[in-house]
Amino acid sequence: MSTAGESHGAAELCLLEGVPAGLALDDEYIDKELARRTVGYGRGGRMAIERDKARILAGVRLGRTLGSPIAIAVDNRDHVNWLSVMAVEALSGEAEGQIAPVTVPRPGHADYAGAMKYGHRDLRNVLERASARETVARVAGGAVCKRLLEEVGVAVRGRVVRIGPVSATGEERVSPDDIDWAAVEASDVACDDPVAAEAMRKAIDEARAAGESLGGVFEIWCWGVCPGVGGYATPEERLDALLLWALGSIPGIKGVEIGAGFAQAALPGSLVHDPFCLVENARGRFITRRSNRAGGLEGGVTNGMPLVLRAAMKPIPTLTSPLDSVDLASLKPTKAHVERSDIAAVPAARVVGEAMVAYVLARAYLAKFGGDSMDELVRSVNAYEGRLEERGLWRRS
Repeated sequence: MSTAGESHGAAELCLLEGVPAGLALDDEYIDKELARRTVGYGRGGRMAIERDKARILAGVRLGRTLGSPIAIAVDNRDHVNWLSVMAVEALSGEAEGQIAPVTVPRPGHADYAGAMKYGHRDLRNVLERASARETVARVAGGAVCKRLLEEVGVAVRGRVVRIGPVSATGEERVSPDDIDWAAVEASDVACDDPVAAEAMRKAIDEARAAGESLGGVFEIWCWGVCPGVGGYATPEERLDALLLWALGSIPGIKGVEIGAGFAQAALPGSLVHDPFCLVENARGRFITRRSNRAGGLEGGVTNGMPLVLRAAMKPIPTLTSPLDSVDLASLKPTKAHVERSDIAAVPAARVVGEAMVAYVLARAYLAKFGGDSMDELVRSVNAYEGRLEERGLWRRS
């Protein structure tokens, strides 16, 4: 998956290669994922402008993928207000003089570092691409990956467990059935704990009044994942490394953990590792675990338990009460540049997290099971899972 586009350019673009032929797909399915990214308490004015809609430009015919690269465009409606500033062609004379360069970097953003890297004198050349608007293309591509995973019985969902100082109840949840996913989707902070959700909204209101922004933590669950996906033989195969990379690549993410994560460092092994047990029911006897502190991964390989990951998002760098900065053109102290921004974007970030996890997991499934068509892929997965179930080594819940 690769993306292109600037925040106020004409469109955000996604190119996906390697999707098998025969996957049922339409832009309406992608649009539902795009819509989930735009909502959330604490979002800024940009979301009142954009009505993100996918346009599938290539790789799909008559509602099914062709096996060739898939190209998706999501138009930026706000582009009409930035035609001169974001013009592709060179401007001259009076038109060029009317475009004021951005020369004051925001602490916490890529403005300064990006300008140093590329030698830009106008920080807009950095902030337009470093903007989280880029993630709309990831969500579009991730929607295709989620659709593929559905065909092999894998679900990917996310929820918010912290915004600023407010956390949801922290009891251990082993099964996705322990979470009210309908309540997550109904919540404007994507949290199924109603008491915590109300406190999160209050914290966002207080931050808005103070000219502040807030970060938080979101949690991604994947279930229906069979054991044996990923690899331990080389660093590049390790699925935990790929998932840590995927979530860490999202703008604003400063920490990622799998399962019990950082808490494991303070505990003895007997309280960290998940003992095996045998369960017998009407479907027979099979191996499982009663805890999932490993988060579904051991040695870089899925172990048949749900994948559980968490990502910590820092507060948005753009503040309505800006921090101190320095004008790079005049080298004079000033206040940081202000762009339209969110107060908190953790509920939206969790949708991007779902997309990136789905992307990595879809790649891993294709690497293990192969198939140029969806029929081949599904047959291979079903045969593998059937063999595991026959031997009592794993059972899809």
